[in-house]
Amino acid sequence: MTATLVEKACAKINLTLRVLGRRADGYHDLESLVVFADLADRLALEPGGDTTLDVTGPYAAASGAPSENLVLKAAAALNDGIKGLKGGRFRLDKQLPVAAGIGGGSADAAAALRCLARANDLSIDDARLMLAALRTGADVPVCMASRPCIMSGIGERLSPPLTLPPLHAVLVNPGVALATRDVFAAYKVMPQTHALSPQAIPRDLCGLVDFLQAHGNDLTQAAIARAPVVAEVLGALEALPVALLSRMSGSGSTCFALFATADEAHAAASQLSAAHQDWWVAPAVLGAAP
Repeated sequence: MTATLVEKACAKINLTLRVLGRRADGYHDLESLVVFADLADRLALEPGGDTTLDVTGPYAAASGAPSENLVLKAAAALNDGIKGLKGGRFRLDKQLPVAAGIGGGSADAAAALRCLARANDLSIDDARLMLAALRTGADVPVCMASRPCIMSGIGERLSPPLTLPPLHAVLVNPGVALATRDVFAAYKVMPQTHALSPQAIPRDLCGLVDFLQAHGNDLTQAAIARAPVVAEVLGALEALPVALLSRMSGSGSTCFALFATADEAHAAASQLSAAHQDWWVAPAVLGAAP
């Protein structure tokens, strides 16, 4: 019997996000400093037979029909490039909120491609994997390695991995889904120039926090226009006395705050959970995927 293959699909966090302009094809050129959390969905593949998907977990219902899931779309994209690709039965344990600005679906798709690479003895560096990732979604390529980096273009240009300090954080989602296309529709594009380079990113915590204070998320006000509760979440995070920084990730609605220690992050998470029992609140460590 072929062994079941398992991959984590870690939440993607945009520490910064700049919208550089709108392209002729309707996509937007972006620039973002990206890290990954130790919070994840879990994807398993039982190789062999038809490629199918079962979804369980607290956010299974919010994930929609399995036929529309990015896991199967990634498998189909890779199959288009590799005839005779061995598939199988995928089982997704959906622990991360959906349409939340943390790349959950993209991370699931990347995990599917990694599982298929293992099942078919493909190198993770096989160019066909990255091509399938980009065809599946703009955030899927950065989720393939799940390492801190600067992501640009529509997501296809990735800097070499960055070595950043582990960041203790609290992630908060108010239970409101925000479609990326809706947030971009509310955003007035102001053409900008590239600003980030790997050499400019501080490698120590204090320096990195100072850097992040000067580089925000351009989509924040557009997300608040679509979901005013995002402003409430940011206000609750900013009110925490020991928070070093608070910010929205991606196109929302998940926001995060950074702390100096794990104890401070866990205490803040407990405080927020007690005050807002209908919010998803989770302490996390941000950096490379575990």
